[in-house]
Parts: sequence; structure tokens; C-alpha cells
Amino acid sequence: MTTTQPGRRRLDAGAPTPYEVPTREPRVSSPRVSRLLRLGTIALLLLGTIGSVTAIVDVPAPGWLWRPSAALLLFALAVALTHRAGGHLRIWGSLAGLLAVSAAATGLNLLLASAAGATAVLAAVVAVMYTRPAPTTRHVLLEFGVMLVLTLSGAAGVAAWNASVNPRTFGLLVLVVSIVLTLAIVWRLGSGQHGLGRPHLKVLLAAAAVAVGLFVYASYVRTSASPGLQNLIDDSIVWMRQNVGGVPRPYEFLIGFPALILGTSMRSRYREGWWVCVLAVVGTAIVTASLIDPRAYPTYFLLSTAYSALIALVIGLPLRAIFVRTRSSARRAARVAQRAARTEPGRFEPLK
Repeated sequence: MTTTQPGRRRLDAGAPTPYEVPTREPRVSSPRVSRLLRLGTIALLLLGTIGSVTAIVDVPAPGWLWRPSAALLLFALAVALTHRAGGHLRIWGSLAGLLAVSAAATGLNLLLASAAGATAVLAAVVAVMYTRPAPTTRHVLLEFGVMLVLTLSGAAGVAAWNASVNPRTFGLLVLVVSIVLTLAIVWRLGSGQHGLGRPHLKVLLAAAAVAVGLFVYASYVRTSASPGLQNLIDDSIVWMRQNVGGVPRPYEFLIGFPALILGTSMRSRYREGWWVCVLAVVGTAIVTASLIDPRAYPTYFLLSTAYSALIALVIGLPLRAIFVRTRSSARRAARVAQRAARTEPGRFEPLK
């Protein structure tokens, strides 16, 4: 006769948990056709990016290539985000294509500004939505690289539209619309507000407090700071430009990029990690809108982004070690259930 040992039953963490969000059925029944459509979208994204880069890099390419390339990129980004978020491709793809074609064909500044804004917003959101859960540091670095590549692609597309706008107003609008759009998508992926647990809510509130504090401090410095403080900041920026070629942006290395590191790591266990990824759009939106100003130097832009990324890794990886640490063997021996690994659809599959 056997006796059952008393104690709390533990979860089996050996098998990943199933994806908890229902996804749409494939709209294309043929796997071959679906694969061709996916490869076609990637090809449009690459062609649009390469053509848009000629607008900021001095290469022997005709100027008429810029806006058609940006139009291809805008359409590809719209299709990619709609597919990933589980939207209606016929509606949003058609609207994006209409805007892209009309802006490239007419050259009206209102349409060019709208197309540039749509490119910046879509690229900023796509750069976050196309990341995958990152259970290890190697995966974190991979997803960080994917985010940077997609973000820089969108920045090139914005520059290729060559629209005449107020850079500060444009950047603020891109940031607000990007955050609202990401919130709308994550609301469904994160099961609404009630899907946000108390520990993760503290992380989100802390990051949001840093973001609000930076906005308030930046406004204070521009309007009410003493001349000595303003001169010190200006002199520091000039020194970095002259000596290191770029200036890291605080919104990127303090909020956006570390939020992506922490959010993708949390998503390997909890779907609430999507809420932290919302703050990552703060960084990607600032990058995609940076080249709307024709006075922006590409070398300065790239070096500033690289410095922000390096500082963000120095900040984000220790935060990941603190908030997403693996439970010790001693705690497992005390029958504390180890959280099972969480799965998500593939990078090119819909999340909803």
C-alpha cells in the first residue's frame, strides 16, 4: 500500500503553456500562396527600405526614386501590421495603398506629411509588434536587433517623403498616435486592464512615472530653467557632437529601449509583458520621426541611435535580471510552483 506525500501540488513547467489569445483562421487556404504573399511583403519592405535609404545616403541614384520607394515601404508596413494584429487587410491595406499612391503621384504637401506620419507610426508599432518572447539574453539581443532594423527602416521612409512640416509638432503627433495605436492592439492581446497583475502593474507605473518625469523636466528646461543650466546642457550637446559625433536621447535609453528588453523578457512567461512593450514605442517613435527634419545629419542620427541603444542595454539587462529572474532551486524545493514557459505564434503569424 502506497501513501501520498502531503504537500502542495506543483505545476508542470516542462511543457510550454498554449497561446491564450484566439487567432483568426488563415484567409488564404493554400500554404504555398500564403508563403508567396508573405515573401512578397518582405520583398516590398526591403525594396522600399533600400530605395528610401538613397534619400539620405549619397549614392548615384535618381531623386525620383525616393517617394515611390517610401510608398512601397508604407504599404508593406501597413500590410505587415494589419496581418500581425489580426485586422482586415482589404480595408487597411487599401487605405494605406491609396494614401501612398496619391502622395507619391501628386506631391501635395498635406498628403506627403500624412504619408510621412503614417510611415513613422506604422514603423514604430511594427518594430515592437514583430518582436518575440525572449527567455534568454541571446534572445533579448536578437529581438533588440529586430526592433532597431525595423525602426531605422521606417526612419529612412520618413526622410524619403521629404515633407515640409514642423519637426517638433510632427514628432509629438507621431509619438501620441503610436502609443494610442499600440494600446489598442495590446488591450486585446493583454486581456484588457484586468489582465494586468499587481507586480507587473508596479513595473508599468514605475516606467510611466519616469516617462512623465522626463517630459515635465524637458518642458521645464526649455521654458523656465536658469540660463546657466541651459548653457550647460547646450555646451554638453555641442561637446558630444564634436567629440563623439552623436548625442544619446534620454527617451530612448531611459524608457523605450529598456522597456523593450524588459517587456520581451516578461512575455516569455506572462502575456502582461505586452503592457511593458507599450512603453517601448516611446523609443521607436522618436527614432522613426527623427529624419523628418531635412537639417538632420544621417551620421549624427545613426550615432545618436547607436549610443542610445548601447546605454539602454547597460540599463535594461540588469533590470531584466531583477524582474525576470529564474527561481532558485531552494525555492523550488519549498514547493513554489515554477512558472511555465509561454508560447506565442511565430514572428510572421497573426497574434489575434
